[in-house]
Amino acid sequence: MNKIIVIKGGGDIATGIAHRLHQSRFKVVITESPEPTVVRRTVAFAQAVRCGPTVVAGVTAQLATSRQAGEILAAGNIPVIVDPSARCVQELKPQAVIDAIIAKRNTGTHITDAPIVIGVGPGFIAGVDVHAVVETMRGHDLGLVIYQGTAVANTGIPGEVGGYALERLIKAPTAGVFTACREIGDSVAAGQTVGYVGSSPVMVAIGGMLRGLIQQGLTVTAGLKIGDVDPRCCREHCFTISDKARAIGGGVLEALLHLGVER
Repeated sequence: MNKIIVIKGGGDIATGIAHRLHQSRFKVVITESPEPTVVRRTVAFAQAVRCGPTVVAGVTAQLATSRQAGEILAAGNIPVIVDPSARCVQELKPQAVIDAIIAKRNTGTHITDAPIVIGVGPGFIAGVDVHAVVETMRGHDLGLVIYQGTAVANTGIPGEVGGYALERLIKAPTAGVFTACREIGDSVAAGQTVGYVGSSPVMVAIGGMLRGLIQQGLTVTAGLKIGDVDPRCCREHCFTISDKARAIGGGVLEALLHLGVER
């Protein structure tokens, strides 16, 4: 059986999925954009695009072309292909395509893309544009596999962590090039500056630990999420796959096995 799985997106949630599938002996290939705006960079295989070989929880991802994918898979690693339109799907002919871009909408995934197509989060309709949807909303149904219908609609409000929700987010105050003055894992106080977009300071709303911050040098748009603060102040959380990503990864694995047997 062809066990190649193409995952669209290499952010922290997609990385949690990729890690779980890799550990379950699937051959995982990730597609990404040329300039990933990943917030939780320390646990994102997307970093391979800009920083070379990237290790998360003992698994290595490497920047590759579609022609190099087989060689990297044979070495036990995960290829990351700069291919925002996922054109490599036609060449690789994977068993499954998983849209884990987390765009809150379908940006071009079709139920005909592969024998098994899975959408992660809102924006997909199971039974119409994908075979299954995995719930991403924190709470009782996190990781639930949906075979008919949709995930909970995007509320625009992140899940509560340590008693805070929207306050955790760090957003670009204006458009421009981002420059950091703090690092992921640093402790921060409310109102502290963690970087600049152009000459405009980027400040945090609450105290805690800087769990995520986008790559320095990226051009951002006003209002873009560029970081987050974890009020629980556990430094280990900044460098490990989250409970949310692992739960969603488990849901994707369940859907793959269920749909594979069904077919």
